[in-house]
Amino acid sequence: MTSHTPNIRPIIRQLDETTANRIAAGEVVERPASAVKELVENALDAGAQRIDVTIEAGGKRLIRVSDDGCGMTADDLPLALSRHATSKIDGSDLLAINSFGFRGEALPSLGAVGRLTITSRAAGADGAEITVTGGKSTPARPAAGNRGTVVELRDLFHATPARLKFMRSDRAETQAVAEVLRRLAMAEPFVGVSLTADGRNLFRADAEQGDLFGAMQARLGQVMGRDFIDNAISIDAERDGVTLTGFAALPTYSRGAAVAQHLYVNGRPVRDKLLTGALRAGYMDVLAQGRHPAAVLYLSCDPQLVDVNVHPAKAEVRFRDPAAARGLLVTTLRHALASAGHRASSTVGDATLAAFRSEPAAQTTPRPQYQMDYRPSAMARKAAFDLQAPVIDPMAAQDPGFAESPSARFEETEDGDHDVSAPLGAARAQIHENYIIAQTEDGMVVIDQHAAHERLVYERLKEQAEHAGIPSQALLIPEIVELSENDATRILAISDQLARLGLVIEAFGGGAVAIRETPAMLTRLDAPALIRDILDDLADQGASDRLRGRIDAVLSSMACHGSIRSGRRMNAEEMNALLREMERTPKSGQCNHGRPTWVKLRLSDIERLFGRRD
Repeated sequence: MTSHTPNIRPIIRQLDETTANRIAAGEVVERPASAVKELVENALDAGAQRIDVTIEAGGKRLIRVSDDGCGMTADDLPLALSRHATSKIDGSDLLAINSFGFRGEALPSLGAVGRLTITSRAAGADGAEITVTGGKSTPARPAAGNRGTVVELRDLFHATPARLKFMRSDRAETQAVAEVLRRLAMAEPFVGVSLTADGRNLFRADAEQGDLFGAMQARLGQVMGRDFIDNAISIDAERDGVTLTGFAALPTYSRGAAVAQHLYVNGRPVRDKLLTGALRAGYMDVLAQGRHPAAVLYLSCDPQLVDVNVHPAKAEVRFRDPAAARGLLVTTLRHALASAGHRASSTVGDATLAAFRSEPAAQTTPRPQYQMDYRPSAMARKAAFDLQAPVIDPMAAQDPGFAESPSARFEETEDGDHDVSAPLGAARAQIHENYIIAQTEDGMVVIDQHAAHERLVYERLKEQAEHAGIPSQALLIPEIVELSENDATRILAISDQLARLGLVIEAFGGGAVAIRETPAMLTRLDAPALIRDILDDLADQGASDRLRGRIDAVLSSMACHGSIRSGRRMNAEEMNALLREMERTPKSGQCNHGRPTWVKLRLSDIERLFGRRD
């Protein structure tokens, strides 16, 4: 509905600069974390080697960003506070952008909604300071300071108090600021970064040294945690002028939410649907339901191939050839995960050890203040040894056995045939007719025989389908699907890909398409609904793996029914053959449902469980 009275022409007014800046601030500065992001990116563009951020009350009361970059002169300061004034680009080519910022909106927007003070000194020039409150600036005045810039923003949104009602708690805003700073720190490993909140040091990452890859690995280990690096696969690929580097975690090192996914385009952190969809596709058949991959990936290309001028926050990008970027990410991830072979996350073993450790007993009496000798007496030791001795039945003709028969079956094996130096060791026993115990050089491995063989059969079925193609079944009466002309053109453009997966379609005139054949293994398939789902994926992500996913689900089910069942006894040769095949098969570290197929326990950790090591 319109607010003006009918038959009365509304008057067009030119908004004043202060109002225009406040409107712009609503797009650029959504919350304190947005302000920190803009200021830190400015510091990075200024060539800073050290950036220190201080906030109070989640950034609502104070945001201070100090850097040792190139700085500004007294003449630069008033210009820096003007809208669309920037040193990053000259305006001749909006695709030739090699900096974080380029719009020239951040500083005037911050000055329009808060109390902004900028103190700066360039090399060979005197220091200067300028203040802006509610869009009104003072003349630049002399100020003392080291080379670089200090931007201090107080009382954010004091000029637009309605925005304060939408702010979250101080703790939540502080966490958002810390997340922004960590994401930027992962993009620039050679720059030192710190965050102090309400007097407490929350985050610090010193500048890394050495080559780029080593510096990136060290920075990610500091920000993401050592476990991430220990359980990640290095990524390095290039295609058609687009380079993909970074680290992708093993499928068994997954998260309950998409909180450990960090994507960068030409060094800029982005949240792009195309790339996040490609990341999910790369892990399509190796993750458990409800789990999300962890990855830090850097896409680099000629700035002419990607448009970052899509949104004021610059969190979205648009590729000139989105299919090429997506294809590179998907195929590289799948190849890397396949190359990882039987690897599984080390955190699985840590969780297993934690399950073995008993809970400490509640302390009911105070500990004595004197030392006691807890060594058992000779009589007590003899009684303990007698209780552990084999029970001998004088009426039995067989060899003596243990008082309680073990639940495991131990297989006699020739040491020369099965070497414990193999990655998964040599099988020594099977317990509960489902778990294989193997001995390695430095510990032991527990294998879920059904889950492991299920993955092996699944990978064989996928390989056969890849080489022989997915068999299709012709329909007696083709199914006609009525679509818009745009949708029909879009689905027919990928008809060759669908045909390789057993779904054959062709144009039927106007916006209709005819479904001639469907994959034979997909019984009771609602083909028209599948076509529309694929079209939704194409509209949302530019590509679709929906049909591939359904076929993989059928192959997975076939593998489940065709693999070694739980409860089946295996001899030593069968168990060791399974271990060797696991070592040769891609993705055998997790079953078809994303669960680990094996767990490794180091001997040193086992000894600690029994108090043999400190």
